[in-house]
Amino acid sequence: MKVLAINCGSSSIKCGVFEAAGRPDGSAGVRRLASGRIEKLGADKAQLRFETGGGAPVDTTEALRDHAEAVRRIAEWIGAQRLAVDAVGHRVVHGGPRFVTPTVLDDGVVAAIHELESLAPLHNAPSLAGIRACRAAFGRELPMVAVFDTAFHASLPERAWRYAIPRELADRHGIRRFGFHGISYRAVLERYCAVTGTRESAATLVALHLGNGSSAVAIENGRSVDTSMGLTPLEGLVMGTRSGDIDPAIVGHLSRAEGVSVAEVERWLNERSGLLGLSARSGDMRDLLEREGRDKQAAIAVEVFCYRIRKYVGAYLAALGGAQAVVFTGAIGERSPEVRARVCQGLEHVGLILDAQGNAATERGERRISADGARLQAFVIPTDEETQIARDTAHALSR
Repeated sequence: MKVLAINCGSSSIKCGVFEAAGRPDGSAGVRRLASGRIEKLGADKAQLRFETGGGAPVDTTEALRDHAEAVRRIAEWIGAQRLAVDAVGHRVVHGGPRFVTPTVLDDGVVAAIHELESLAPLHNAPSLAGIRACRAAFGRELPMVAVFDTAFHASLPERAWRYAIPRELADRHGIRRFGFHGISYRAVLERYCAVTGTRESAATLVALHLGNGSSAVAIENGRSVDTSMGLTPLEGLVMGTRSGDIDPAIVGHLSRAEGVSVAEVERWLNERSGLLGLSARSGDMRDLLEREGRDKQAAIAVEVFCYRIRKYVGAYLAALGGAQAVVFTGAIGERSPEVRARVCQGLEHVGLILDAQGNAATERGERRISADGARLQAFVIPTDEETQIARDTAHALSR
């Protein structure tokens, strides 16, 4: 079975074509045949990169207004490579309480995903756009599967998912902590276990997905038991444009003080806060690290970002009663030794000691960055959401 994995962001799409085959345990082994990435959708010139396993990559720019045009372009490229696909898997950020496993898409499922859009406004809408575009490009007969970021966190115990608000209100409106980045965490957990020879059911970790959206998760014996994001992806760590944890009273206070609606304040917290709000310049960690020596606001943005992560690491180590490792993933987690070093600074007392040379190395791929003999190890493990989406899609259809 050839599976196209589609991962839609607000202004980007990542994709991959995979050959999937069944395993004796009922899961699906996958082999990547091709990859693609389209960024800056809606700009004058979107950036495109396509590559196959044996060919030279194609880097170009084209005017692509939206996800529909981008998916149509992906379909054209796949056709030109003679990679006829048998199924499509879509990353969907918010599955709510209903969708806790990969789910074959039909009109009812699509409608339910749309109803959840208000809980993940930056994410579910692009996923729906990608689903509609794939139906238009490949036809409604082609099987499609939704793979949900929230599903990995369905194992959260009630003490971790329940908010301390009136129970009748929470239950009536489905207000609880869901958690996100679950596809990434599942992929990273599998690779950690493969690299270290650890059984998944015996893996106890603190994992950090750090990027424009950032989160932390406590994994105990292979299951998510706490995570930093909540009802929506706004809770938790400081992010590129999202505030993370704040006093809830700030929303009402700003609404009254600025004479704007609550919805407008929520938009500020999602789109104008985080690193961008702190620095008043950029939500891109690379820009802030480059500027921090001469820009106090950039420096405090980096400091707050790393400090918040370090607090969560300490809290999750306490909740777990210790762990085998802290694992970094995501664009910042994989590529920024400066951020990794600052997050770990001060955690030596719990046994987390970095190998400075190993952490600073520019090599890519999975690697241990903690010092030899450290009681608590540290790893960098690149995430691979598209491979996980393809594996889940093949497994869901085989069922």
